[in-house]
Amino acid sequence: MSQSPTVQSIAHDTEVVFDNIGMTFDTGAGATRAVANVSGTIPEGKFVSVIGPSGCGKSTLLDMVGGLLKPTQGTVRINGEMVTGPRRDTAMVFQEDSTLHWRTVLDNVAFGLEVKGVSKAERYEMARRMTELVGLSGFEGHRPGQLSGGMKQRVAIARALALEPRVLLMDEPFGALDQQTRQFIGRELLRIWEKTRNRVLFITHDIQEAVYLSDEVWVMSARPSVVKEVVTIDLPRPRPEGTHALPRFRELEDHLWALVKVEAAKTLGPGAQLA
Repeated sequence: MSQSPTVQSIAHDTEVVFDNIGMTFDTGAGATRAVANVSGTIPEGKFVSVIGPSGCGKSTLLDMVGGLLKPTQGTVRINGEMVTGPRRDTAMVFQEDSTLHWRTVLDNVAFGLEVKGVSKAERYEMARRMTELVGLSGFEGHRPGQLSGGMKQRVAIARALALEPRVLLMDEPFGALDQQTRQFIGRELLRIWEKTRNRVLFITHDIQEAVYLSDEVWVMSARPSVVKEVVTIDLPRPRPEGTHALPRFRELEDHLWALVKVEAAKTLGPGAQLA
């Protein structure tokens, strides 16, 4: 079920490699060590979710992969190259609505390619393909104000996929959605991922979501965070209807909750008990 994080395959150029990374913030009132000594790999074509207690550094980890933060310790490498800033082969999807409200769906999806200098014909051809892939055909001319929250997130996913990233970084992208919508969008994300097979690093608080989507789930400890355990999700792919009801799904969910519960109690202080 589980394994220890490893960097034994660090020489493989097709992986995202974390080599003993850490992040310490200077808050002005002293140093805060958010992430400590994280090592591991995300192989090509794998979907990895990261869970852990609030404030444990999940988003910090993602920002270091995306080049938005530079580790104060260790290195992140993608395809053998050290990450020193944002990369063209990496795309991010955030929890907050990131659509440009004055642009149509198609214009939003094409925006990243426009910034990259791709010709108008090429970027709109790709934008149409990605809009169709995320199930928004017929909405190309709509503006974000005419869309639901779930549809806006599909626009954000399409915009990221249009860049054809080797690594897709997702920071609680469904966190603002209601439970029914996030389950629907989660199924849609898996459908899309089965076609693209990007490497995905997915941050979530939802353990069920992590089990359903992932090949591996990394459980982070309380701050300063390490990867406490890597849990392999040995459920069949593609994930059929009824996956949530499988006994193995329940076992994995219970195991992950037991790990998170211990770390969450640490962040709440002495005497904290979680059911």
